[in-house]
Amino acid sequence: MSSGVARLVEQVERTRAELSDALSDPDAASDRTRYADLTRRFAGLTEVASLAVRWRDAEQRAAEAREMLVEDDDEDIRALLREAEAEVEELEPLIRQAMVEPDPNDERDVIVEIRAGAGGEEAALFARDLLDIYGRYALARGFQVELLDVSAADAGGVKEATFAVKGRGAFSVFKHEGGVHRVQRVPATESQGRIHTSTATVAVLPEAEEVDITIDQNDLKIDVYRSSGPGGQSVNTTDSAVRITHAPTGIVVSMQDEKSQLQNKERAMRVLRARLLEKARSEREAEMRDTRRAHVGSGDRSEKVRTYNYPQNRVTDHRIGVTVALKEQVLQGHLATLTDALQAEERRLLLEQQTL
Repeated sequence: MSSGVARLVEQVERTRAELSDALSDPDAASDRTRYADLTRRFAGLTEVASLAVRWRDAEQRAAEAREMLVEDDDEDIRALLREAEAEVEELEPLIRQAMVEPDPNDERDVIVEIRAGAGGEEAALFARDLLDIYGRYALARGFQVELLDVSAADAGGVKEATFAVKGRGAFSVFKHEGGVHRVQRVPATESQGRIHTSTATVAVLPEAEEVDITIDQNDLKIDVYRSSGPGGQSVNTTDSAVRITHAPTGIVVSMQDEKSQLQNKERAMRVLRARLLEKARSEREAEMRDTRRAHVGSGDRSEKVRTYNYPQNRVTDHRIGVTVALKEQVLQGHLATLTDALQAEERRLLLEQQTL
């Protein structure tokens, strides 16, 4: 018998009983929000509670068979013991998996921000490559892509790009992309054939609804200005670009792609809400870090997560040690091998925590 699973079963039984008692309280229904939360949590334990009942029954049958064998070493009783122990062994991983709570943000839409890092013009070109890769992958997964803002650089690259990916589970697919992405290749302008290393930074934010984040309008400083293109060229002659500064946190969001000041402001507020939600999530994780392991990588912008090596035609994710083909897979937008492996590793670590 696994003592870890026994503790999980006890936890399920105790929590289920507590939730049942809370739902039976006549005062519970008067608080609709609390009652809905209790109902959701109780329903969420249905599968694992059923597994726990089966586990208890199999454990009991195994214990009874062991007691009988002390009195009578009978082959039929030994067969019953083997059958019960096999069922216990089969149920234990199912119970562990059922107890893994999904990330509450997994089903959300996502906002992705890409910024050119070290490497000048080559870094901006790499940022553009990442924008194309993610766009292809999102569409291949059946998501919708909405380009929110792009700050173009010379030679076809981008300094910064912000886009939204819409669709159920978008955050769960893209959330491990956050961090520093490094490219190693020979730039088109390199006459000596030397390999250069450049970087781009990716931030992945679950998109927040207005009800998720309360923003005091008095905390906002909103500036408008004339949008411009590469090299300072004027895009239009009206002050349509918007910069929003959130005073309490110092977060600044700028948008200039739309000709309408109202549209740029609405997009900037979407990104601001997403950044505030991510900030709150990161602070919660920081508080929990001493008592549990982190997910696959921190997603921190300073963490190198992946290397794109053009001469060797490979992409390596350093968090999981998985390498895939660059030209045939990644550049075509085929990231599933990497994202699926990252999701599997996240689940493995969560399961491992239950045995600590």
